[in-house]
Amino acid sequence: MAEMLSLEDGVLAVRSARAIAEAETEDRICDVDFPETFRCDRGVFVTISEYPSGILRGCIGYPQPIMQLSQSLPLAARGACNDPRFPRLRPDQAKRCTFEVTVLTEPEPIRYKSSEDLKSQIEIGKDGLIMRYRRYGAVYLPQVPVEQEWNADEYLGNLCMKAGMQEDSWKSGALDFEKFQGEVFSEVSPGGEVVRK
Repeated sequence: MAEMLSLEDGVLAVRSARAIAEAETEDRICDVDFPETFRCDRGVFVTISEYPSGILRGCIGYPQPIMQLSQSLPLAARGACNDPRFPRLRPDQAKRCTFEVTVLTEPEPIRYKSSEDLKSQIEIGKDGLIMRYRRYGAVYLPQVPVEQEWNADEYLGNLCMKAGMQEDSWKSGALDFEKFQGEVFSEVSPGGEVVRK
């Protein structure tokens, strides 16, 4: 995968996500003047984690490249503060959390003939997944199965459960899957150094 953003742009993305999120927790608006590299349509997710435990505190984003990164990043940062799975992030909590930005490639459909064929097309640590079936759907970023130490079966099973389906639903052949890659930029500590993962 070719780099979509330089490290400098990645640092700006994370610093901007933090500033926008902190402003959101204080009911303020934070406008960022993004450079030209942020004017491309990209999917993006902002992840907020407690420090140092790494416990998820919020993760919201856009898997499809439906708007410019300069638009989707602020929306994802604000959304991550208000992730419906958690209480709204407070200003004091935001300052004690780390921020991570994942910029996505365009998702590609996975065409498969069997559950084994499906698994063979997924590379753990490289591929994020989108699953859809009727009213069900779920997304996992590429780093999730690595962090959780999942194999392909566990990755697919947990994705189905996240969508509210049975763990083995992915074996039916009826589900639609897409895969994507992501560039991940993350704070080492709250407000600290930003690294490419």
